[in-house]
Amino acid sequence: MGRTNPTYRDLLRGIEERWSDYRRALRRDDQFVLDRLFEYAGEHADAASYLNHRSPLLPVFVAVDLEQEKRLDDLEDRLDTLETDLNERGVDGDESTPEEESGR
Repeated sequence: MGRTNPTYRDLLRGIEERWSDYRRALRRDDQFVLDRLFEYAGEHADAASYLNHRSPLLPVFVAVDLEQEKRLDDLEDRLDTLETDLNERGVDGDESTPEEESGR
């Protein structure tokens, strides 16, 4: 790969170029999200080049799935931490705070 065969990064740039009309038709916020998906694919380009799959889009989808799973894991960890902190403080939505008690 390289001189005679395109690298996976070259293939990825080609895919991104073919999707440029689609990207242009998206709302600006969605354009940034699509760009992020291609960034995810670029972050896994080394692994994708080892796969050497017939369809260069398949490694893109797997890279996006991997990165989204990592984000979900991170969000779940953060949520668990917040729930633990709230439970340790004894805070549930039904209890009033001391400030509310004194104001009655």
